[in-house]
Amino acid sequence: MDSATSFGRVLGPLASVFTRPTFDTFCALALGMVCQIGERTVTGMLLGARLSTRWHHSRAHNFFSRSVWSLDELGLHVMALAQSRLLQPGAVVRLAVDDTLFRRSGRKVAHAFFQHDGSGTGPGAVAFGNNFIVLGMLVDLKFMTRPVCLPILFRLYKKDGPSRAQLARDLVRIAATFLAPGRIELVGDAAYATHEFMQLPGRVSFTSRLRRNAALYRLAPPRTGLPGRPRTKSERLPPLEKIATDQRRRWRDVTVTRYGRDEQVQTLTLVCLWYSVTGERPVRVVLIREPGSSKAFDFALIATDIDLQPGQIIERYAQRWAIEVAFRDAKQTTGVGDARNRTERAVARTVPFGLLVQSLVTIWYALHGHTNAIVASRRLRAPWYLDKTEPSYLDMLTTLRSQITAEQFQATPHPLSDPQQMPDPAALLELLAS
Repeated sequence: MDSATSFGRVLGPLASVFTRPTFDTFCALALGMVCQIGERTVTGMLLGARLSTRWHHSRAHNFFSRSVWSLDELGLHVMALAQSRLLQPGAVVRLAVDDTLFRRSGRKVAHAFFQHDGSGTGPGAVAFGNNFIVLGMLVDLKFMTRPVCLPILFRLYKKDGPSRAQLARDLVRIAATFLAPGRIELVGDAAYATHEFMQLPGRVSFTSRLRRNAALYRLAPPRTGLPGRPRTKSERLPPLEKIATDQRRRWRDVTVTRYGRDEQVQTLTLVCLWYSVTGERPVRVVLIREPGSSKAFDFALIATDIDLQPGQIIERYAQRWAIEVAFRDAKQTTGVGDARNRTERAVARTVPFGLLVQSLVTIWYALHGHTNAIVASRRLRAPWYLDKTEPSYLDMLTTLRSQITAEQFQATPHPLSDPQQMPDPAALLELLAS
């Protein structure tokens, strides 16, 4: 397997985003982020690419802080690559939106401040850092039973700027404008079920968690034909707790597949208006009661696609977890957030760059890297890991890294004491460009 040239084929379609010198820098930094074992700082990427003695570190820093290239354009090219290579023609595009905090230190880091960290608990639930809103594409890989999220578009949240919901809405609009006509399925948590976020293109259906105190209304009554403005909604529905305990409503058993398991839950569904958020657009609300629960209901979901069945809504919302897995992999495996730059443009680009590299690694693995022996080898090294049947992102990254490293240090006829045993670090970049 020629991993360098196969990874080059993944990076090649992105060349039009950059000038040729900037694209060379992009390839080098992407390669360095894959190969670097230590911290993935900007200079750490140079170390990983084995270019630290050939390039001045300013070339890498300038790529993030000064070079002229569009982060949105790069993300859209990655999305186009994933859509053309990983999805069937005409397939529905599934997107997930969420935000996450990358912890930083230093008073001069642009737009870093104390804010909520969803991955923290107790005192750690509030931390100092940069918050990024991320829009990812959900894809099904033939060797995995769960969907994988590929981070695509990004916005840095600023304390004095638009809200997270507004920034997320803008990202969805950008993606919808770029994608070919067709349905788009979007999932997000309750933080994005707001009026300002719901102003989405009509072909985008949104599934989210519903707040318990949501003010729901019956659908608008038929027009009477009398003069005056017709009613846009009927009377307000009771609170969700009362709806769930209403003896006149019937709960139904539904079998759903979520988080890799088949489970049976009870559901109660209704079509209504969430007027303060979705206006006159009807929504389907699903109340869910978990097995053995003594509560009136455990949680509620909402979908703007009223044709969906309750089980479909539950399964679609469960796919949102893929973006949380992507965030965990980014912080714990890819090394996203290790960079220590401080200027606004560099801060706004470096984290998204790392997340896009993670998407590219996943695409490369799906196209060129997967073999059944990878999981078997991992289980052989860790025989106690009996439930492992699918590759993790760590397996994907390790596979690409090991193949690239094998090419960098392939045997040569020179004696071991000959420094030429170490190949020219630029040779791999030439392979990537070929």
